[in-house]
Amino acid sequence: MSVQERKERDRAARERLIVATARELAEQQGWDAVTTRRLAERIEYSQPVLYSHFRGKREIIGAVALEGAAEMAAAVRAAACGANGPRTRVTALALAYLDYAERNPAVYDAMFQLDGGLAFAVEDTPEPLKDAFAALLESLGDVAGDGVHPGLFTEVFWASLHGLATLTRAGRLPPAEAERRVDLLVDRLAAI
Repeated sequence: MSVQERKERDRAARERLIVATARELAEQQGWDAVTTRRLAERIEYSQPVLYSHFRGKREIIGAVALEGAAEMAAAVRAAACGANGPRTRVTALALAYLDYAERNPAVYDAMFQLDGGLAFAVEDTPEPLKDAFAALLESLGDVAGDGVHPGLFTEVFWASLHGLATLTRAGRLPPAEAERRVDLLVDRLAAI
């Protein structure tokens, strides 16, 4: 391995460490606790080293969001793949989405609530965000109904899931009714 290859490998490892540490700290104490000073202390590098990877907290949030989008896409695809029939597939997708949001609240916030400097729904949207939407579209496009654009249907279904995730987490909806809400959403919105 050349010196340059080793430096690139070490740089990539440091970047992964920064993102993992930010994510862990955010999940434990919230995003307000994630500061470059605290991250530098936890990873045992100086703040200038952090700034050589990320210009600031906003970019770190963006990196966590991209990682989360890839994880969510994988979770949704795995759930949908293991289901038989359109209704079961859409229900499994919805439950996997809500489960991911519940188990990873800080990552979910990085993806959809905080400013990570990422562009959504435009040509230069980062690939992990496009893929997360594609993971939803793959299962939802088939149940959009006659005359309904699959992408538009997916946006509305996703917005509904986001609302359920956000309101449940905020204590506005009782968590015990989550599966009944998903059943209602699938029954009323999807053309199955």
